Amino acid sequence: MLLSTWLLFVAVALVSIASPGPAFLVAVRNGMAGGAKRVALSSLGNITGLLILASAAVLGLGVVLNASEVLFNLLKLGGAAYLIYLGIRQWRSNTSLAVSTSPAKPTPRWRTVSEGILVAMSNPKAILFFTALFPQFLDTQRALLPQFSIMVSTFMALSFVTLMTYGTLAKHLARWLSSRSRVTWVNRLMGSAFIGLGLAILRLRQPV
Repeated sequence: MLLSTWLLFVAVALVSIASPGPAFLVAVRNGMAGGAKRVALSSLGNITGLLILASAAVLGLGVVLNASEVLFNLLKLGGAAYLIYLGIRQWRSNTSLAVSTSPAKPTPRWRTVSEGILVAMSNPKAILFFTALFPQFLDTQRALLPQFSIMVSTFMALSFVTLMTYGTLAKHLARWLSSRSRVTWVNRLMGSAFIGLGLAILRLRQPV
């Protein structure tokens, strides 16, 4: 892959990655609730989900989604339902997002990682993104697997660093969330954001 092509891919990927979405909200929530370690676990889950989606796109799932309206709508409904579920759970939560100094039952690592994976895979737009974007940067005169590996690795690295940055910055808001009323409103705000993203997914249309 030419350096100029890779740099252009990095620029396009950063715009997509830096835009707030479900993974952003999870990183912010985990940053305020559990600190950098919890953000790292959920971010690890997120990039694992991205790897699965990218691999699926290359194996032809993106083409199948484009061709099958039923499959596309099922995936869309499943993704929207999961995000709305997260939103309702966050809205109804009475737990402080701030890191507490008192002993508390820690969230299992597997649950944090699996949530990151599910959030990454709950949006059919991600598969369509990989399907539509990757071919634009592929040089068909060169071996495709190395190019695919470079782009996926780059996308995963950028995603991990970005989510860690968001989560670490969010940790500094923990002190501000010492007030229970603030915690309630932040929980409701983040819950509404999750629900809003879920409803936005329902508006996705199958590409023609």
